[in-house]
Amino acid sequence: MSHLTKDQLNTLRAALEERKAELEQHFSSNGAEDSLLGDSLILSTGELSSVDNHPADTGTETFERSRDLSINTSLSEELKEIEAALARVEDGTYGICEASKQEIPYERLEAIPFTRYTVEHAPTSRDTGARPVEEEVMTPPPAGAGEGRQEHSGRFDDAGAWEAVEDYGSASSPVTPPGQDVEEEDS
Repeated sequence: MSHLTKDQLNTLRAALEERKAELEQHFSSNGAEDSLLGDSLILSTGELSSVDNHPADTGTETFERSRDLSINTSLSEELKEIEAALARVEDGTYGICEASKQEIPYERLEAIPFTRYTVEHAPTSRDTGARPVEEEVMTPPPAGAGEGRQEHSGRFDDAGAWEAVEDYGSASSPVTPPGQDVEEEDS
């Protein structure tokens, strides 16, 4: 029936149940899946006003809230996968690839106990060639923009920079070495 021994299956079930308990503890200790993330900034920070003496604090708080929401979303998805894996254990389909119907090696299940796919059939989230959505609303630059901009820009190279600047003279200050004062140049 299953390619997994009873001991292997029990080990994997225990790992799934342990991780499930950890995730449930995370959500219950934080109050809710998105604890205080849906509340206003004033309520979640405990400040009297959302206008702070230090405006960067608001940016930091916004970043922290978005990071926490992202982490909670990821952990919530993992919890759903674990619950689905435990259901597959109960119905006898655990360890079978959903795409190819081949057996998933024990080593892979040991590494990712809630996986539904063999390595060859695992969905990837790698670059799909899609461009960022922001590019759809960007205005293209005018024709010819940037072409030949640097060709005769008069920029300095390392060799000619001093020659161009020395025509303007140098500043006279208390730290100017003797023999390079302005008075001496006039004589």
